[in-house]
Amino acid sequence: MLYSALIFGLLGSFHCVGMCGPIAFLLPLDRKDKTKSTLQLLSYHLGRITMYGFLGLLFGIVGKSLNLFGFQQQLSIGIGVLMILTISIPQKLFNRYNFSKPIYRLVSKVKHKMGNELKKKDPGTFFTIGYLNALLPCGLVYMAIFGAMATGETWEGSLYMIIFGLGTIPLMTTAIHLGNFLTKTAKQRVLKAIPIFVIIVGLLFILRGLGLGIPYLSPSEMITVEKVDSKHNCH
Repeated sequence: MLYSALIFGLLGSFHCVGMCGPIAFLLPLDRKDKTKSTLQLLSYHLGRITMYGFLGLLFGIVGKSLNLFGFQQQLSIGIGVLMILTISIPQKLFNRYNFSKPIYRLVSKVKHKMGNELKKKDPGTFFTIGYLNALLPCGLVYMAIFGAMATGETWEGSLYMIIFGLGTIPLMTTAIHLGNFLTKTAKQRVLKAIPIFVIIVGLLFILRGLGLGIPYLSPSEMITVEKVDSKHNCH
């Protein structure tokens, strides 16, 4: 399912340009020195990907803990259902019962810290802006975190989020250099396609959790391992 992380990143970057674009446009890059500007931009992306990887590690640990208790298949199905429900709930209803409201104070502090960093031009500023940027609320990041948890492995969860971050780089870099280059029509088409893709990925996670014995899509090897272990314990 790692390929879904890359597609999440590529499609999600259209959303990122809208949400995080203003931050990217304000990056204090040294545009007179191309080499320096490139290194600063790489530092910004490295900061984002590092934080994504750390988040993937944390939620990968959660997924692995559930996996150790034999809940990996149920987790995969649950994550798939959660993805579909999250993307299907009307925005007004979601905002009304948004459980992320208690962390708004933390988000406010992150934004304040980022605002201070945007005024600086220190070597470490761009890395700091990057990892702070990754902490801002974003629906596509939440979807990727769900995917990282569903891997059921610590390092695979981290890798899932790193791949997601890599997928956002091409469009974000283009936006930083060219500004808001996407037409309104193009943005609307992509934004309409994102929920469809999320639902497809959610269905794939459900299919994966069902263990129907379909190679790559719904492998049954997890069930087989459990059966072998039980037989071994009986002897």
